[in-house]
Amino acid sequence: MMTTIKVLTKINAPIQTVFDLSRNVDAHQQSADFTKETAIDGITSGLINYKETVTWRGKHFGVYLTHKSRITAMSLYDYFVDEMEEGKFKSFRHEHIFNEKDGVTIMKDKLHYEVPYGFFGELFDLLFLKNHLINFIIERNKTLKALSENEKQ
Repeated sequence: MMTTIKVLTKINAPIQTVFDLSRNVDAHQQSADFTKETAIDGITSGLINYKETVTWRGKHFGVYLTHKSRITAMSLYDYFVDEMEEGKFKSFRHEHIFNEKDGVTIMKDKLHYEVPYGFFGELFDLLFLKNHLINFIIERNKTLKALSENEKQ
């Protein structure tokens, strides 16, 4: 069963600033500090681009996990997509969509994923995982918003 999460974040900064910070590995590490997430392979610093990969290692639910993603689509300043190549999910696709109006950027996260382990995986998703991922995106976006809005000044 596919789970979809959508999060909208309003940022008072130009679309290019928000887009680039969203694909900046260093900014992601800063925004995911609460999970001790670090880039351990692929692009480990700076901006990740189309077809490039990054492997993350972070602590989720008390356990260190790795997750390798590839940027599978990118249109500068409009959107990019990262998809899991190796990790604990059955499938994982994160769409990052950007729109700017009057100097305000609306960043839309659309996360689509499937969990393994049949009924037990779905139960874990329902009870814990979906909320964990929503909170992860919200916390990440708070940092991206603060970084973007500070960079504007």
